[in-house]
Amino acid sequence: MMTGYDNGGRSSSSSSKRRRRTSRVSAASSAVHSPDQTVDLSRLFLGPLIGFGGHGRVYRGKYNDQDVALKVIEFESLECSRNFQEVGLLSRLNHPNVLKFIGEFTQNSNRVHCIVTEYLSEGSLRSYLNKQHPNVLPVEKLVTFALDIARGMEYLHSQGIIHRDLKPDNILIEGGSLRMKIVDFGVSCEEGKDGCVIDDGKVGVVGSYRWMAPEMIQGKVYGRKVDVYSFGLLLSELVSGRVPFEGMSPVVAACGVINRNLRPDLPEECPPPMRALIESCWASNHKKRPEFSQIVKVLEGFQSSLARYGTLQFYSAYSLRLNEARISNISSRGPIPPGRAVTAARFELLFLNATSTNSCLPS
Repeated sequence: MMTGYDNGGRSSSSSSKRRRRTSRVSAASSAVHSPDQTVDLSRLFLGPLIGFGGHGRVYRGKYNDQDVALKVIEFESLECSRNFQEVGLLSRLNHPNVLKFIGEFTQNSNRVHCIVTEYLSEGSLRSYLNKQHPNVLPVEKLVTFALDIARGMEYLHSQGIIHRDLKPDNILIEGGSLRMKIVDFGVSCEEGKDGCVIDDGKVGVVGSYRWMAPEMIQGKVYGRKVDVYSFGLLLSELVSGRVPFEGMSPVVAACGVINRNLRPDLPEECPPPMRALIESCWASNHKKRPEFSQIVKVLEGFQSSLARYGTLQFYSAYSLRLNEARISNISSRGPIPPGRAVTAARFELLFLNATSTNSCLPS
């Protein structure tokens, strides 16, 4: 579904060349959906088609001299209701790692609804990773990308929003800075007062099997930790350069997750602290998965370790600023001396028992 937002996709390059001439959108044929969010069509210019599929069509355009993307959905499409839902969520969000909503409009004459957002020239993280293949990302860039995504997700969860379809296809990249931005809120939902969402039992209706948490696959009660699971799968792809469960169909992969607790293989060269973080995120028991606030602090610690030592192998209790008494309480082995390497198992023990307020602050 997210391919429509993939501004960097090359499948539509020939179509783009045929549509170089920019045309003004007719204001006379449109109807207002929400006055506070309605685009002034006299300032909107429609450019080339850059993506299409079951989600509708996505065009590049100009609005108030700013490059924008226009996602167009027909009224009869099943995606139209998701389009309106996406507007409701996007319009209230404001974060550097979340796609910026600009406005919307409805054209009754053509029976379409359109969302206007910022245009991100580098395309999706999926396209970016495909271009890197078979090479993997340098660890510094990997941590930077992961931290951007984690910060965006921390913000979404602070706003009571569960994304439910976090994967590289739904991450866009800002040109120049290579900043990650979370997109596609068509299947997102708001968290209930009890912190949970009850699925309707229609397995596969929302989300993508390869990145879907086991409780979602089974149609059980779930909450925001499903996004943490998906983040773990996303991290594994950044580390390995391989799509999760490569060679399996999505359904077979989902069955393996449920029946055999299957997870993607991580390369031997994966740094132990990164391995521990990934395994914590994709834990079968959602209660053992960390919050994104914790993940952000851990990744910030990774950045500090890389800047100071050039490696994650010396990501220590000292750099985590963990109180020695706290460490002693959670392990009979006692505190780890500052500067000493932390093994995967030891790091996981520290990480899973850390508090969200002061346990994982970088040095």
